Amino acid sequence: MPTGKVRFYDEDKGFGFIASDDGQDVFLHASALPSDASVRKGSRVEFGVADGKRGLQALSVRVLDAPPSVAKTARKSADDMAVIVEDLVKVLDEISTNLHRGRYPSDQNARQIAAVLRKVADDIDI
Repeated sequence: MPTGKVRFYDEDKGFGFIASDDGQDVFLHASALPSDASVRKGSRVEFGVADGKRGLQALSVRVLDAPPSVAKTARKSADDMAVIVEDLVKVLDEISTNLHRGRYPSDQNARQIAAVLRKVADDIDI
């Protein structure tokens, strides 16, 4: 079976690409991953290959090893995270109040809020 490294993977969208060891880009869909596995950029994988409509597609992916995660020492301190979370709660409370009044945030504001939520989640989930 071919092997390679995950070049890109977006968990929200459920797809990415593998750079196979023989130099080809292979499409990776979430359905090809085992239910208990997750991958990120740099994960080594073994996979089957099928020729799809738009090129090579990975099948039956098996994660060989994940790249080393960020060391916990690189985390923000718990005190710093507490302040960030408290500020985030204030922002979400304001959004909640506006939603109760029938008003969604503007598109630009919604994108910024979503980006902040993702960043805070990433900082918590190392």
